[in-house]
Parts: sequence; C-alpha cells; structure tokens
Amino acid sequence: MPKSKKSGKDSFDPENMKPEEVLKFEIATELGLADKVISGGWRSLTAKESGRIGGLITKKKKELKKETSP
Repeated sequence: MPKSKKSGKDSFDPENMKPEEVLKFEIATELGLADKVISGGWRSLTAKESGRIGGLITKKKKELKKETSP
C-alpha cells in the first residue's frame, strides 16, 4: 500500500518551524538550497547536501556553546 500521508520530517512548512529547523533552514539558505527545500521538502536534498547542512549545524552549535560558557 503506497504512503499517501507525509510525515512532518519529509515536508517543509515555513509557518510551523521549530527553533532547530529555523537554524537548519538558515544554513540551507546560505548554501543556496532554500528553493530546493521549499519546492521538494527536506527529502529532496542529496546525502552530500544534507551532510553539509548537518556539519554546519554542529559547527554553529559549538560556536554558540563557546560564546555562552564562561
């Protein structure tokens, strides 16, 4: 039976983004992938593109942690 219902992770809903999704979308925008995400959802990205986004999220989180710690 085909899946007709999309899960929340597959589609992209700019109206209902969680804080971590905002960061993810900001990075996708910086990499020039925003249009691809908007038109096809997060699943439209290649593994390489997703990996780049994940790596940059990790990097930004580490930088934020450094700034906030004494």
